[in-house]
Amino acid sequence: MALAVVHSRALSGMFAPEVTVEVHLANGLPSFTLVGLPDTEVKEARERVRAALQNNRFEFPSRRITVNLAPADLPKESGRFDLPIAIGILIASGQVSGRAVEKFEFVGELSLTGELRPVRGTLAMTYAVAKVPQTKGPRGFVLPFENADEAALVGGVDIYPAKDLLQVVAHLEAAAGNTQARAIAPHVAAVRMTPAAYPDLFDVKGQKPARRALEIAAAGGHSLLLVGPPGTGKTMLAQRLPGILPPMTTDEALESAAVLSLVGQFAPQRWAQRMFRAPHHSASPVALVGGGNPPLPGEISLAHHGVLFLDELPEFDRRVLEMLREPLESGRITISRAARQVDFPAKFQLVAAMNPCPCGYHGHKTIACRCTPEMVGRYQDRISGPLLDRIDMRVEVSSLTEEELTALPDGEPSRIAAERVHRAWTRALQRQGKVNDQLQAGEVERVCRPEGAVKQLLQAAANRLGWSARAYHRVLKVARTIADLEGADVITPQHVAEAIQYRRALRET
Repeated sequence: MALAVVHSRALSGMFAPEVTVEVHLANGLPSFTLVGLPDTEVKEARERVRAALQNNRFEFPSRRITVNLAPADLPKESGRFDLPIAIGILIASGQVSGRAVEKFEFVGELSLTGELRPVRGTLAMTYAVAKVPQTKGPRGFVLPFENADEAALVGGVDIYPAKDLLQVVAHLEAAAGNTQARAIAPHVAAVRMTPAAYPDLFDVKGQKPARRALEIAAAGGHSLLLVGPPGTGKTMLAQRLPGILPPMTTDEALESAAVLSLVGQFAPQRWAQRMFRAPHHSASPVALVGGGNPPLPGEISLAHHGVLFLDELPEFDRRVLEMLREPLESGRITISRAARQVDFPAKFQLVAAMNPCPCGYHGHKTIACRCTPEMVGRYQDRISGPLLDRIDMRVEVSSLTEEELTALPDGEPSRIAAERVHRAWTRALQRQGKVNDQLQAGEVERVCRPEGAVKQLLQAAANRLGWSARAYHRVLKVARTIADLEGADVITPQHVAEAIQYRRALRET
């Protein structure tokens, strides 16, 4: 047989398009040609495959070898095509039976000795395959042993982990009917969930308004800005938000794990744990929102269904911060390049922290601020109005004297706050099928039903404070969350009044 067809997968954002690896052997001067838009890593497969075959006592054909990776217009990257190329050469040269090759898809990087090395994105591949309806059902996945646990988390796809090329060849022979060959048993996910080691709110003394705001943000999925002098506990509060969020659903856990798999950061022992991403303020646009060649997810996507914490918010490059505006509204980020476009999920909960002025001590109880009003204004103006308009809540984290700090009792544990959050979260899901922050403009009025004194209070605040339509709706959604925390079916003026307090101008905090 001079022609073999083997199936594999590429990665294009969260999609895993099928790649057909066609291997043709022809007479002529020995050569090895790879076509189908391969990048440098894929082209280097020629040498890895040659050495792996020879070191496992297979014959490397001294013929004209042409490998086509179809479709031709889809860019191919990474070493995941080593294994399907090697299998294709063995089948085309008649050294391995190809009768059962149609039942499987192959991904894996080969070492020179024929061992299979893990590749990134295997969970994203199986997740994408399981999401696409197929008339004949998905093929089995043959992949490196180290990738088996994460890939098997997706139900409905058979996973066959192999340690080396010889094991894959034996599996193909067994599937073709050779009773002397040993098949690979399908792998079952064996994820050992470890309790999430989230920091506890018990450690935070005082700061009752900030703790209340954190609880509201958790219950409704709202974004939050913490403003205060250095050392007042802004970072401590933000780090404790994941610990009071409700547990992830299976679909949420799979989506989060699939994104992390794209960059090789998924750890099976952290299955179903909400991510807390805290990039440094020197982060580039690509690092924050994604990009590169090939396009990879950024911090906002790696925080999918988790928390994105931006400390020292005004210190971020303004151009970088402006890129958050669309994802905050849509929950997705689209990376567009001249030759391709990829889409990543980005449903993250934004928590930001900042000092009130350049020196940091504006409003401090004991340390005098050295900044002029003009300096304070310029510093706070580094955050644009459109971005600030998309942040639901702005809260002051005030400084405490040493006497106040030592006299205060320990804080309430996260466990108790999480119970209240879970009850409010459940009320919202039962009422509208989503958290309050995800309500669209047309749904806000129908769900919140502002009438009478509530509507008058909102209109008066909007006229006095110059709110946009977005700000009006965001205050209403926060008020709905406050009502859910209290178990109330109807929003009252007291709920709205508290929500308005979280919408104060930055210089008022």
